[in-house]
Amino acid sequence: MHANIISDDEARIAELIRSTRRVAVLGMKTEAQSAEPAFYVPQALHRGGVEIVPVPVYYPDATTILGAPVYRRVADVPGPIDIVDVFRRSRDVAAHVDDILAKAPRAVWLQSGIRDDAAAERWAAAGILVVQERCLMVDYQHYIR
Repeated sequence: MHANIISDDEARIAELIRSTRRVAVLGMKTEAQSAEPAFYVPQALHRGGVEIVPVPVYYPDATTILGAPVYRRVADVPGPIDIVDVFRRSRDVAAHVDDILAKAPRAVWLQSGIRDDAAAERWAAAGILVVQERCLMVDYQHYIR
C-alpha cells in the first residue's frame, strides 16, 4: 500500500483535517435531501467554517447548494481544493479518477462504506493523500475541538 494512503494514520488525518479550509463534495445532494449524509456531512463542515464546493452528480437543475455555486466536474472548480469528499458508491468511484487527478487536490476522502483500492493507488501515486471508508464529519468533529 502506498504511503499516501493514510486511512489508518491518525496523526496524518488529524493534520489534514486541521489544515483543511476548502472541500469539494463529489456526489453532494441538495437541501431537498437534507436527511441524507451527502448533504448533512458537508453542511456540518460548512457550519464549522469550512468552505464547501458542491459537485453534485445528479440534480441538473441545482445551481447553488448551501449558497455556493455548483460545479459539474471537480476539474472545473476554480482555485485549490484541500479535500475532495466523495459520496459515490464504490463501484462508481473509478469513473471519477481522471477528473480528480486533473484537479490535483491535496487529498481525496472516500466516505464510510466507500472503497476503491485501484483508484486510491492512482491518486496516491500522483502525490494525493487518500482516506477510504471514514466519515469526514465524524473525524472533523473529533479533531476540531
